[in-house]
Amino acid sequence: MKWIKNIKRLLVLTVLFPLAGQSAAEKPNVLLILVDDMGYGDVGFNGCKDISTPNIDSIVANGVQFEQGYVTAPQCAPSRAGLLSGMSQSRFGREENKIIDKMGIPASVKQFGDYMHDAGYRTGMVGKWHQGTMEGCHPLDRGFDWFYGFLPGSTFFMPTGKAKYIPHIQENRVPQKVTDYLTFVFGDKAMEFMTQDSEKPFFLYLAFNAPHAPLQAPQEYLDRFEHLTKVPDPINYIERQKLKHPRQVYAAMVSALDDTIGRILTMLREKKMEENTVIWFLSDNGGPTVVTSADNGPLRGEKGDLLEGGARVPFAMQWKGTVPAGQTVKTPVSSLDLLPSSLAAAGATVPENLDGLNLLPVIRDGDDLPERNICWRFPHPPPTPVWAIRSGEWKLVHEAIRTPKPRGFSWGGERTGLYRLSDDIHEDNDLSAQYPEVRERLQKEYDQWNKTLPAEK
Repeated sequence: MKWIKNIKRLLVLTVLFPLAGQSAAEKPNVLLILVDDMGYGDVGFNGCKDISTPNIDSIVANGVQFEQGYVTAPQCAPSRAGLLSGMSQSRFGREENKIIDKMGIPASVKQFGDYMHDAGYRTGMVGKWHQGTMEGCHPLDRGFDWFYGFLPGSTFFMPTGKAKYIPHIQENRVPQKVTDYLTFVFGDKAMEFMTQDSEKPFFLYLAFNAPHAPLQAPQEYLDRFEHLTKVPDPINYIERQKLKHPRQVYAAMVSALDDTIGRILTMLREKKMEENTVIWFLSDNGGPTVVTSADNGPLRGEKGDLLEGGARVPFAMQWKGTVPAGQTVKTPVSSLDLLPSSLAAAGATVPENLDGLNLLPVIRDGDDLPERNICWRFPHPPPTPVWAIRSGEWKLVHEAIRTPKPRGFSWGGERTGLYRLSDDIHEDNDLSAQYPEVRERLQKEYDQWNKTLPAEK
């Protein structure tokens, strides 16, 4: 197939011609910012109107917007497993939260921290881990020199109820007594790590847990969005059981997150580190609209779906002075591409077993991205596993149908649809009957990929 030949060619070029011969002083720092459950439409560069995100938007202004940026799963832990390993998590049998919570990531699977450490970087991780809590799964066991954050899938943003401190927070393996708003704390700790005196460049994986539930924000940020208390919510959100105005709180959380990212960008600029730092920004999955009032903009579906609303996310990067600013890449890209791209930027060899592509020839040199399929398999929805394949403008997706209810939704049936995303981004018009040859081709290519994977657990 043409797309396979193109990918093999790009991988060979990446292995043979990385940014070779770089000394530690020449290697760029790498900052990977992952946010949690943010909707596609909750940033200014994707058209958000009710939440201002000038600092996140500045990454696009100074670099690249990936208009069709995808993650490998519409759920927290498996998406992170794909991002950190550079491989589809389906290849090593870690496809949904429960199995990762139970088993962690196999020790045989190298992760981002391992690769960057081997490339001569000091490696740090701040924020939400969610890659297992058992022995051998700690960030310090998976390539990171230093860790500040929490291991499970969620925690509070401030002391709640009778608790004096935010639960689960630790530095390395030592419990911490944290009382300040957690997003601010993570920003402070990130800057502490980045400004440490060292001859080595840094790799920092900064995984904010905002704006994931529970919805909590400082009063000063709630006050910014007082006007949203007068705007009726379009549906009855699950969080309404606890909050009168969930969109107000959600907006406040995003605004606090944006301000924190702004402080980090300002620090990099003032310390003369900005032009020597590759910055990636993305969300781990689409927004859970019925849970937090996240907004996926023009996309149908949400967290848990392989419709666009579940797997297409806000996605941007900058590398000032190296990657031209103000670009928009319309070709689909994947979170799997971040590891090979970061290794190439570091002048390290990109292993051939990774699933992603080095994006630097595209965003730095203006080359075309080779044609490829992007495939997903996700077993989470209760009635049926879902799957999808994206090929050019076409997408074939097997979805579990959601039926709206006063407090959320229920699952009600399943269907497979063929959509031409170039003129149907909302995935409304199933073109299976009009283009049976396209559906047959995509089904065959998905089935071929699926046969290479271990059985679903």
